[in-house]
Amino acid sequence: MAFSFNDLKLVEQAYSPGKSQYIMALDSGTTSARAVIVDEYGCIVAQAKRAIPTLYPRSGWVEQDPMEILAAQIAVMMEVQFKSGIHSDSIAAVGITNQRETAIVWDSDSGQPIHNAIVWQCRRTAPIADALVREGHEELIRSKTGLKPDAYFSGTKITWILDNVDGAREAAAAGQLMFGTVDTWLIYNLTGGMVHATDYTNASRTMLFNIHTLDWDDELLELMNVPRAMLPDVRWSSGEFGRVSSEIMTHMPLITGVAGDQQASLFGHCCFEPGDTKNTYGTGCFMLMNTGDEAVESKNGLLSTIGIAEGGRISYALEGSIFHAGSIMTWLRDKLGIIGSVEETSDIARGAGDNGGCYLVPAFSGLGAPWWDPDARGLICGLSAASDRASLVRAACESMAFQTHDVLRSMEADAGIGLCSLSVDGSASRNEFIMQFQADLLGIPVVKSESVETTALGAAYLAGLAVGYWENREELRQNLGRGRRFVPAGTVERTAQLLSGWHDAVARSRTMLS
Repeated sequence: MAFSFNDLKLVEQAYSPGKSQYIMALDSGTTSARAVIVDEYGCIVAQAKRAIPTLYPRSGWVEQDPMEILAAQIAVMMEVQFKSGIHSDSIAAVGITNQRETAIVWDSDSGQPIHNAIVWQCRRTAPIADALVREGHEELIRSKTGLKPDAYFSGTKITWILDNVDGAREAAAAGQLMFGTVDTWLIYNLTGGMVHATDYTNASRTMLFNIHTLDWDDELLELMNVPRAMLPDVRWSSGEFGRVSSEIMTHMPLITGVAGDQQASLFGHCCFEPGDTKNTYGTGCFMLMNTGDEAVESKNGLLSTIGIAEGGRISYALEGSIFHAGSIMTWLRDKLGIIGSVEETSDIARGAGDNGGCYLVPAFSGLGAPWWDPDARGLICGLSAASDRASLVRAACESMAFQTHDVLRSMEADAGIGLCSLSVDGSASRNEFIMQFQADLLGIPVVKSESVETTALGAAYLAGLAVGYWENREELRQNLGRGRRFVPAGTVERTAQLLSGWHDAVARSRTMLS
């Protein structure tokens, strides 16, 4: 069903507002845009979702049309109001969470993008990142940003756009271009071009932002040849980001919460104390550990980043980023055609009995943490005449848990903390086979969030705190519900055998081009 701005206005004008107020959260992910409405108890009372098409113009290149991202997000904002009967006069505030490192550059006069969005998974800028390492800048970048030079982050993407779009360098020098990650792009358009801003968490993923001084870093900007004038204002995650235009929501609620998707998930899990850790199984897989006031320097291939920027104080985090998790299931369905739906993979994997020595390393665009090897290639090994569809599905499911295991062990070593449990969310957390296998590998309970929409919930919490909808973090903790708890059932010997086979497969994937 298609909705128009005028249709929504007519419905709102006929609607008699009740006493209840709600928070709307926008979740602009890699594969879809969502809009959810959250009540005072942290319950999602309505939601709408639209797919966002992804383009693959060359091997290793990943793009999206910024206008399609925007159109999908506005469409679900309308749809969720129609479906629920809850309209903008009952929305106390709006929160936004987003795929983080995706880069968009647009013309400040026309508001039109000058190139497709370069998605966080895209590897086209690997040569730029490699050059930064060769020229000896790796330690400088790490010390200022907590990151390592990699095509994953936004900074090299801006450089590429400015260098490869005709006239872009000249337009940027003249102050005619704006850059933003997806949150900034949405804020700019939802406010009718009135606000060009981001928050500390998204800024910390650009490789241009100093996480200690909390400002864009002139030395890094010069290094990557990015003009400061095209960068957004950086604000606290819980605070004012302008009003939604009346052309989109008649009663113009304030946008008061903004955070990158993984940091929003950290907040939605109420991981407020040092050592609190969550893992999100989305398109990629992302684990964050709250390290408090200290930005911990990783010795094991992890990143230091801003985890929470709320209440006038910063909590840092260690992060392990896995490039392909849920996207593996999409690959099995859309490219190989061996499953009809993602939902059936749990039963198929369980039915295989064991992996039969079959391993899948999903290095479709290199490997992320803790390996950070852009040259690794996807690999299926250990096949035999007995291998079948179920063997491959099981290997794909297990690959998410294997990658998570490697990140968690690195995180424990860096922080000097042994985890007692792991909080999880994301679409693949619905897969009970993966969650049980994860608990078996880690030897600790895996606790699934009651809501798989923890990312959207975190954005809602940040927005609500800013307008007094919730009084404090303790009130948010009272809303925290727990879903199923998966308790380890594997043996030490079997776990060691499985991990040995996995690490052998990873080593093979990393030497395929040598």
